[in-house]
Amino acid sequence: MDTYKMSNSFGVNDAIFYSIRKEPFSIYGLFEPTKNAPFRRLPENVAKMTNEGVAALALDTAGGRVRFSTDSPYVIIKLAFPSVNRFPHMPLTGTAGIDVYEDTDGGSRFIKAATPDLSITDGYEMIVKFDRPKMRSLTVNFPSYNHVDDMFIGVSETARLRSGRKYINKKPIVFYGSSITQGACSSRPGMTYQNLISRRYDLDYINLGFSGSARAEAAIVSYMAKLPMLAFVSDYDHNAPSVEHLNDTHSRLYDAIREQNPDIPYIMISRPDFNGTASDNARRDVVINTFRRARELGDKNVYYIDGEGLFAGPLSGDCTVDGTHPNDLGFSLMADRIGRVVDRALRDTEFGGKNDD
Repeated sequence: MDTYKMSNSFGVNDAIFYSIRKEPFSIYGLFEPTKNAPFRRLPENVAKMTNEGVAALALDTAGGRVRFSTDSPYVIIKLAFPSVNRFPHMPLTGTAGIDVYEDTDGGSRFIKAATPDLSITDGYEMIVKFDRPKMRSLTVNFPSYNHVDDMFIGVSETARLRSGRKYINKKPIVFYGSSITQGACSSRPGMTYQNLISRRYDLDYINLGFSGSARAEAAIVSYMAKLPMLAFVSDYDHNAPSVEHLNDTHSRLYDAIREQNPDIPYIMISRPDFNGTASDNARRDVVINTFRRARELGDKNVYYIDGEGLFAGPLSGDCTVDGTHPNDLGFSLMADRIGRVVDRALRDTEFGGKNDD
């Protein structure tokens, strides 16, 4: 393994650093991460052919994760990026932050989140210290709304470094949708609804959420249809520029995914910030009509989730940052409902939640 000596601001003198692009690290949720610098979620040509928004947002590392194991008494994580995204409605810990989880037989538990200084411009570092030495399997979640050029992991020069835990499924669930899908506005990347589902059910996934830019164009639909996947979640109602556009593309997306993946669960979601307007009702009808058409065609592995009910309950008014984008409470409720459907869908199929092909 190639190693690097790098300075750090924590006074640790015996740290050896490794590029996460090399073994024994495993990177999930990103496109050919060992080959591409900076990291990206889509091939460059597909992103450019889709639209300008996707071309830029494909470099945001939403849903990216790196897994490894070590018995080091500490782990230092260094990130390098070209610039910093700052939003008025989302904390820096969510846009450019990372967080760390320990993966065990009993599930994954939160260890620490980075709290980048507000003055950062091109990267930062964080340290995680452990109270006693033992072999630990760790997951580091990439930023949801920032480009990342490089990430290095530093451990004690005497520590062992091994591969991380594997997900129970070899194929990922693919989530396609809007800014909500991308992760706005979770407080940190581990709190997006996909990450919550991933940890709860030990499932790998790919986040193809693109803020304001998920419109089911032919280029990205063709690309997604060919991805190896365990299930597909369609959640782009928000970004279709009109009811007519949604109507023209929604069934077409279903047809394309289903043609290439005839047996996987296909889950359709309508927008969660449902206000009962004529437009909201018309958009929901489009999603429901696609679902009904699929069922009429004999598809028993298609599921519909009504977005109006995702935040239902006594705290429904407290689930978003701005009336649209979920906060951590909103994402938790989304994960509860969507996760149950994902789990049931996988249990009802031949996959049983696992896929060895």
